[in-house]
Amino acid sequence: MDINNYLIDQSGNDWSQLLAGWGTLLPESFDLWLVNRFGDLFIVPPDGSVHFLDVGGCAITRLAESRSQFAAKLDERDNANIWLMIPLVDACVAAGLRPGTNQCYGWKIPPMLGGAYEIGNVELTDLRVHYGLLADIHAQTKDLPDGTKIRRVVIG
Repeated sequence: MDINNYLIDQSGNDWSQLLAGWGTLLPESFDLWLVNRFGDLFIVPPDGSVHFLDVGGCAITRLAESRSQFAAKLDERDNANIWLMIPLVDACVAAGLRPGTNQCYGWKIPPMLGGAYEIGNVELTDLRVHYGLLADIHAQTKDLPDGTKIRRVVIG
């Protein structure tokens, strides 16, 4: 497996602008290390640990104490399939969905709103739209109790 088949080329993007709406989940300072094809981030704050921002699920998780520990964990169990979404990316490629420059795989219905992690819920989307839309939804839903029924989301 070539990990680059499951990552977005970060060059040429203004990541501080793309991620401007995610300040409530992201640490004040971090290095953007990897970005999977669904726009999820692997970041490294000053302490050297590795964190995963799942933008579709609006959650951040500490994965490892260091980049080297992350690399070792990536080879354990089903971690690579989960963190890089390998089976779903492979299904997207097989279905002819291939992101272009400044695109990623996005969600027709975001997982945070009950959308499924399946090919029928995936579409190609512009990175700016992807991060902006999901950040807006996160801002509107972050303080709701789990299980709250959402009838409408207003995109600003």
